[in-house]
Amino acid sequence: MKKFFISVSLFCMLSAMAQKFETQKLTDAQGYTYETVKNDQAGVRVYTLKNGLKVYLAKNEDAPRIQTYIPVRTGSNNDPSDNTGLAHYLEHMVFKGTSHLGTQDWAKEKALLQQISDLYSSIKQKKIQEKERTLQKIDEVSQEASKYAIANEYDKAISSLGATGTNAHTWLDETVYKNNIPSNELEKWLRVEKERFSELVLRLFHTELEAVYEEYNRAQDNDGRLVNYALMEALFPKHPNGQQTTIGTSEHLKSPSMVAIHKYFDTYYVPNNMAVVLVGDLDYDKTIKLVDQYFGGFKYKELPMKKMVTEDPMTGIVSRTVKSPSTPRMTIAWRTDSYGTQEARLADVVAEILSNRGDAGLIDLNINQKQKTLGAGAYESPFKMYGSFSLVVTPKEGQSFDEAKKLLMDQIDLVKKDNSRIGC
Repeated sequence: MKKFFISVSLFCMLSAMAQKFETQKLTDAQGYTYETVKNDQAGVRVYTLKNGLKVYLAKNEDAPRIQTYIPVRTGSNNDPSDNTGLAHYLEHMVFKGTSHLGTQDWAKEKALLQQISDLYSSIKQKKIQEKERTLQKIDEVSQEASKYAIANEYDKAISSLGATGTNAHTWLDETVYKNNIPSNELEKWLRVEKERFSELVLRLFHTELEAVYEEYNRAQDNDGRLVNYALMEALFPKHPNGQQTTIGTSEHLKSPSMVAIHKYFDTYYVPNNMAVVLVGDLDYDKTIKLVDQYFGGFKYKELPMKKMVTEDPMTGIVSRTVKSPSTPRMTIAWRTDSYGTQEARLADVVAEILSNRGDAGLIDLNINQKQKTLGAGAYESPFKMYGSFSLVVTPKEGQSFDEAKKLLMDQIDLVKKDNSRIGC
């Protein structure tokens, strides 16, 4: 059994001022303007192309490789309420290629993919028996369409460059695509990435849907995810942070809308909502010119106005119990502020004071090293809007939740009482 509590209000934070950084704008020999932070030892340059694409470059010559990220400033919080799980599923589909990458005969495949899309669009209005017949038809058409698909062609193309760590993740307000490439293959990597972000093809849609649904099934008995779902729902009873999960609901995964996925891609996968991040053995001037050559042609597009959802202040303790077969533990969480804010930074400082790599934090010294529980810790999770600060403890056999909770709260009291030493 898992239990957690949400406090009445944010606990008293520190009042230290955040460190100020001085930025400057410079222009390189080719005429590209960029921003830097004075005295930044990493030498990070931040460019903004004419289409709004942000380009972050940093040099590290330890190895002849470049770590790449292509983040898109959108995630499951932008999922339509009747199509949850969409952003995550779209992330999977971006690996499936385009009309030029991953197909043997695009004209024939395209017609079959459109037929599959139409069948999915019709399924929500049908009765159970009709749905089953439609799903059978989708299976038939999907099998026919798969004859024209070249499976894993993106993976093969990127692997042939010597790329490693090829992956992606989706979260509340972000989707990030990752590769680590040899520095001498940068232009080829840009050529491949330009192609796959130029259009969305929902190839092998049905097969990938089964993989995503299996991921959903695994989450149903994943202790950590179940606790997090309940905690987020309690912290954010109105905001999407807690009202729709990134994986989505079973109902929506069973009846996805290919039309809605295309609309999402066309809306949010635009240059002024994306970035290219490159860190490694690179030449600044040559790199920004190449990025502009391959990504500068993407068209700027206005983003939709997003309705702001605000939470009411918490006026009492909210409690949830999550049942699972693993060891009982308790999470205590407070709603905090968005990342980048002073409150979020201070929450992170407090988390470090409490849990410092298992060695020097108050919880480390006073609870874990003295074996007063099976384990305890603290962490801060800032989001685009709001955030959370959490304490976690696993009681020993025979130890009550109240006893374990008191041990944690005693450490919070130490931070409050000793705040004169940390800048208040």
